[in-house]
Amino acid sequence: MDKVHKWRVALRKAAKISGFDNSSKTGLESDLVKKVVKDVLSKLNRKTSSDLKGLVGIENRIEEIESLLCIDDDSLDVYSVGIWGMGGIGKTTLADAIFHRNSSKFEASCFLANVRVKSEEKDGLIHLRNTLLRKILDDENLNIDTPSIGPDHVRKRLSRTKVLIVLDDVNDSSQIELLAGDHAQFGPGSRILITTRDRSLLKKTVEDDKIYKVKALTHDEALQLFHLNAFKNNAPRTEYTELAEMVVGYAGGIPLGVQILGSSFLHCESKEDWLDELIKLKEVLSKKIQKVLRPFDGLEENVKEVFLDIACFNKVETEYIVKRMLDASGFRRALRVLSDKSLISISESMFIEMHDLLQDMGREIVREQCIEEPGKRSRLFMAEDVYHMLKNNTGTATVQAIFFNMSEIGQLHLHHADFKKMYNLRLLHVDNSRFGNYWDLEVSLPNSLSYLCWVGYQLKSLPSEFSPENLVELRMSCSNVEQLWNEGQVYMLILVVVQNVVWKVIQVKLLTLAISL
Repeated sequence: MDKVHKWRVALRKAAKISGFDNSSKTGLESDLVKKVVKDVLSKLNRKTSSDLKGLVGIENRIEEIESLLCIDDDSLDVYSVGIWGMGGIGKTTLADAIFHRNSSKFEASCFLANVRVKSEEKDGLIHLRNTLLRKILDDENLNIDTPSIGPDHVRKRLSRTKVLIVLDDVNDSSQIELLAGDHAQFGPGSRILITTRDRSLLKKTVEDDKIYKVKALTHDEALQLFHLNAFKNNAPRTEYTELAEMVVGYAGGIPLGVQILGSSFLHCESKEDWLDELIKLKEVLSKKIQKVLRPFDGLEENVKEVFLDIACFNKVETEYIVKRMLDASGFRRALRVLSDKSLISISESMFIEMHDLLQDMGREIVREQCIEEPGKRSRLFMAEDVYHMLKNNTGTATVQAIFFNMSEIGQLHLHHADFKKMYNLRLLHVDNSRFGNYWDLEVSLPNSLSYLCWVGYQLKSLPSEFSPENLVELRMSCSNVEQLWNEGQVYMLILVVVQNVVWKVIQVKLLTLAISL
């Protein structure tokens, strides 16, 4: 009787709930059923959106990607959508949220996580493909070890099934090809979502207007996320506001970076602790962040070298150098690869930009080449490291490029700057504009140099033993140079501008040269 009483109460409540109007005789009952199902699903999806707590700024991004997927337009076409962006930007988080919000609208669904890592295991791709088919066809015993889906009954079942598939963290076109390359193998209305750091991988499978580049968090969004992690959403005291702004500026809108940095400051009890932690983080990039960003290791060697050049040297100067002198060595192709892999961005005016966290990662990679001795690293960009190397004469053939400003090391005097031991040195940029004659030291240069810029060079000529046979560009503004080299040395420079004197030299060996102040 107690149960009957509860039923009566429930029925009275149900009778007062307004339902769906089916008074129209023109519509089909099946249409009403679809309407009811859609309404229930939308309510369930709104309920599951509570899982997005702590994911600042994600709602708008989810809606933008869902509009590309066209899930609710009843189209029978099979669409692929790519989510593209740098490591830590939130690609997997977005794909995961979209998958759980929309998987109930499909007959079957499968989220393949960490495709890049899992495909490197033995028979990794075959295992991933079997995982995908077992999940979609609900058959735990299914096992196909051939490149193609052989059995006819499997292909037919697959072609009749409307599926939602996520391929997360793809880094090779063969992964897309094997797992989801043929749209015809899936049922009408199927959707495939691919996350990757490499835009070029999407070009064969995804139309350009179906590629979504994940945007970094806005400053306000990043600050909100930082507060969630550093203060557990408690409002920070006024004295911490400026420090929080500094940390958020360093993270640059990368959600992972903001979260990790925020967690690093969670246990800091004083403003002094905060400052110490900030200095430490900038000196040595957080290992957690570096682990995510590090897939730089898969780049071709020449692309790696260009990445490290951009990371280690002043961005504006690097842009100038690379545009003018490195085309012949495939630099433009390397730029395209780095851009596709989200390691740099290139504006319409061809200005090269690299995120601060990526730049720090690149610099840390170079520092780790030899932590104790700077002269054994491929690039030197810290003035104190250059001073240490020159003072102790510890430069080696490993050094390829040096870029430093003497003002950063203050009034430290050198009698001799021997670069000649670094016989693979190709780029040397020295700014001595603030110190004048204080740095009128004896200089030795290697013949390997292709780019030489010495602002405020105080000697009357370049070293007599220097043979500029590989030199592509010479920049000697604000210098005391009266003669470039000995009269017996004849090399081609189209124009060399030193102070207000224009020097013209006869062309003999070099093919190209770019000159500027």
